[in-house]
Amino acid sequence: MKPSLQIKLSQQLALTPQLQQAIKLLQLSTLEMNQEIERYLQDNPLLEREDENERAHEAYNGANGKDRTDDLANGEREASGKDEFPAAERAELSPAEIEEDRWFQDSGGYGNASGANRDRDRDDDEAEAQDLQPAATTLRDYLSWQLNLSCFSDADKSLIRFLVEGLDDDGYLSASLEELRETIPTEYEVDAEDMEIALKQLQSLEPTGVGARSPQECLGLQLKAMAASPARDLALSIIGQCLDLLAGRDFNRIMKQLGCSSDELKAAHALIVRLDPRPGASFAPLEARYIIPDVIVRKVRGRWVSQINPDAYPRLRVNRLYAEILARQRRGEGALSGQLQEARWLIKNVQQRFDTIARVSQAIVERQRKFFEHGEVAMRPLVLREIADVLDLHESTVSRVTSQKYMSTPRGIFELKYFFGSHVSTDSGGACSATAIRALLKQLIGAEDGRKPLSDSQLSEILGRQGVVVARRTVAKYREALNIPPVNLRKTL
Repeated sequence: MKPSLQIKLSQQLALTPQLQQAIKLLQLSTLEMNQEIERYLQDNPLLEREDENERAHEAYNGANGKDRTDDLANGEREASGKDEFPAAERAELSPAEIEEDRWFQDSGGYGNASGANRDRDRDDDEAEAQDLQPAATTLRDYLSWQLNLSCFSDADKSLIRFLVEGLDDDGYLSASLEELRETIPTEYEVDAEDMEIALKQLQSLEPTGVGARSPQECLGLQLKAMAASPARDLALSIIGQCLDLLAGRDFNRIMKQLGCSSDELKAAHALIVRLDPRPGASFAPLEARYIIPDVIVRKVRGRWVSQINPDAYPRLRVNRLYAEILARQRRGEGALSGQLQEARWLIKNVQQRFDTIARVSQAIVERQRKFFEHGEVAMRPLVLREIADVLDLHESTVSRVTSQKYMSTPRGIFELKYFFGSHVSTDSGGACSATAIRALLKQLIGAEDGRKPLSDSQLSEILGRQGVVVARRTVAKYREALNIPPVNLRKTL
């Protein structure tokens, strides 16, 4: 075949860099978006954060009566469009409703972060106070402090400190004494009896139960530290002989094996449930993970309204000095021109991201208003397709918006995906959401008789009498999702 050239016309979908950036920002969480913006701020000198204090100073105290900037004028137009109360209508409102409306008007949507700036000085003071807080005491530090105050010999203290290094985060001695003794150099002449003595001395320290080698030993050490009583002696017997039966809530076999009555078992069980099976866990460092909600929901004039959280909205602008230099140039060429375009794209895409979040959030609030009034039992079934059709968006866009985005409500902070869920048909021909069914199950199990807990089949029958047709295996799935144990583990004395 002879090679030849041919011209062919075709169409294909191509994602522009601006569209790719918009999609990426839309699916990022607030923390990830802030990290991405910081990267752009470091790489692009034409992009900077907007200083509200400087902006207000230029607007109200500008020299020679200069006009406000275009951004401030836009902010004024937005402020003038607020839905305020007429004087006649305001006179009929209660003080609480007036205060709610004042909060809503002052916050001014995501375009106004004045509320956050008014509290900036106070937040800085709180941050400085947090920096001065002492570091958390670890389990090893606490035990070392007790050893320094003890009357043990120096040799015993050294051996106890060696055992302390072998404790895990829960306060248990993970390795056996023989294995630990083998790691000690022979010139120290430490025998098995010395290790046992050091372990007993370690177990005499606080918290009670530290240095145990098993849960039975840990609970036993705590019981032995209590005052002697028949209930304590029975609890020691249960821990030593019937711990597996106690974990399985098989109280009848425990009473038969130990020859005790129901009242005696109840008193011993009350002592056991007060014990701490992980004595060292209270000294473990806790990593606090803070969530900055993207949306705040408040009830204003009897209507639930969603609003972008000002603290989550980054205020960005183009550097004026560089922009003026580029404006004076005849030809828009060079690296700065490309960075100027990138800065404008980023500002526009960030604004578009929050506009989309605001639209989707308000649509969710309007469809789940009964949830905000009555709680989880009033949650209605909702799917992504319903929101997408109402807002004329693609379903994948709604999925990106609701992923890792959070809403602050009077009932708590929830991820936007929390308001979506499958549904179950009812006898009346309607539908009940899975979230409402889980809330009903939680209420039924919370009100059950502990001596005769409800099985999954009984729960299914009760829901059926209420008009919600749910199979037993579905009840079991929802119960496991709520981290509720099965019927045999919920039985109490």
